Amino acid sequence: MALKVAFQMDPIGGVDIDADSTFRIAEEAQARGHNLFFHTPDQLIHREGRVLAAGHSMTLRRERGNHVDLGDMKLRDLAEMDVVWLRQDPPFDMGYITTTHILERLSGETLVVNDPFWVRNHPEKLLVLSFPHLTPPTMIARSLDALKSFRDDHGDMILKPLYGNGGAGVFKIARDDGNLASLHELFTSISREPLIAQKYLPEVGQGDKRVILVDGEPVGAINRVPRKGETRSNMHVGGRAEKSGLTDRDREICAAIGPLLREKGQIFVGIDVIGGWLTEINVTSPTGIQELERFDGINVADSIWRAVEARL
Repeated sequence: MALKVAFQMDPIGGVDIDADSTFRIAEEAQARGHNLFFHTPDQLIHREGRVLAAGHSMTLRRERGNHVDLGDMKLRDLAEMDVVWLRQDPPFDMGYITTTHILERLSGETLVVNDPFWVRNHPEKLLVLSFPHLTPPTMIARSLDALKSFRDDHGDMILKPLYGNGGAGVFKIARDDGNLASLHELFTSISREPLIAQKYLPEVGQGDKRVILVDGEPVGAINRVPRKGETRSNMHVGGRAEKSGLTDRDREICAAIGPLLREKGQIFVGIDVIGGWLTEINVTSPTGIQELERFDGINVADSIWRAVEARL
């Protein structure tokens, strides 16, 4: 049966059709005969008990520079949709959080993927706190003294914004690095949020594995290798994707976190694993499915849609 599917995402015209996971999910939906609607987060409206969005019908094609046709701008009632995809990129700021509150109003009428209540309550760098036995030593704090104490205990550490994304603002701070106070001053001058510190894992030089889970089950993994002289392996900052299989440790991590993800409606999730340690659980706008499909021939988008259709 053809479904009416809305995608709340960043502008579709600017996506990389060979890498963007949302494009691939939408492409698969179109191949299944579903009808697509696109709107940006700033066009989401709550008015007098209704959740509306101003956007466009869309048709996709895998043609660089000519990958989307958009219909005329129309105001649609999202309660009339079968599925709404929450797929805009972070930062996970108050604008993002507000969209989760509005989309949550569709509960019982329209399936929102991933479930916005739990996206809001389980942001990627905080959900890992529920699994301390799977993670490297981790601290969330704003206090400079607390961060210094953590470094004294664990040596080299990674310091990053609590709600950042794409590798932005991620620093390796060595035990003898004199820049910790300056970085703390910089971070706290531009944000009231605490920071997250994790023990540095030297295995990151061999890669930061992205494991894809669909409805709580692992479907595959890719390895993201940082550029020479770089700590960050994110593909946004030049990390290189490589073929990678699932290890027993990866499956152990997925078995521990999968039931919670499934229960909370987190259908499409990407976790980060470095040296066998879980560092993030990405639920807002995970990526990596196109690379996985190319390396392993796995139609991840098909698995995602089968999980969505089963929920309906």
